[in-house]
Amino acid sequence: MKNSRGKQKLRPTSSLVKGALFNMLGDIEGLSFLDLFAGTGQVGLEACKRGAKVTFVEKNRTLAEKIKHLSCGQVVCMDAIRFLETSESYYDIIFADPPYSFESYDKLIHLALKKLKNGGIFVLEHSKKLNFGADKMKTYGDTVLSLWRKEDG
Repeated sequence: MKNSRGKQKLRPTSSLVKGALFNMLGDIEGLSFLDLFAGTGQVGLEACKRGAKVTFVEKNRTLAEKIKHLSCGQVVCMDAIRFLETSESYYDIIFADPPYSFESYDKLIHLALKKLKNGGIFVLEHSKKLNFGADKMKTYGDTVLSLWRKEDG
């Protein structure tokens, strides 16, 4: 969604979807949590409150600076795809909420799954108009949470 100046408008995760996400994840205390396309940082901040070690990735410098002032984790001002391509870290949980106009879903999913630890979970928030063949999908109005689990092995 764009505003009158043609810039991408923020579409924060609704309280309903955020609650559902953390119900799906269960106890995340002590786990590494990557919040891609962090926006306002609200999902990562909730993960912090629940005891996760959070890395926020947001390419908008203004938003990244705001997250730094609120955050309990590391904030990286960088494009999410570029971060996944260059990071040497692996995560227990990766959450991504790209803009609905995002066009590189296949690349995002592929890279995120590669950055999961064994047993890790990748959750993608997206429009219900899209289907990616995830292990599990939950629909909340126009929003879907698609979940993949990296099996041990």
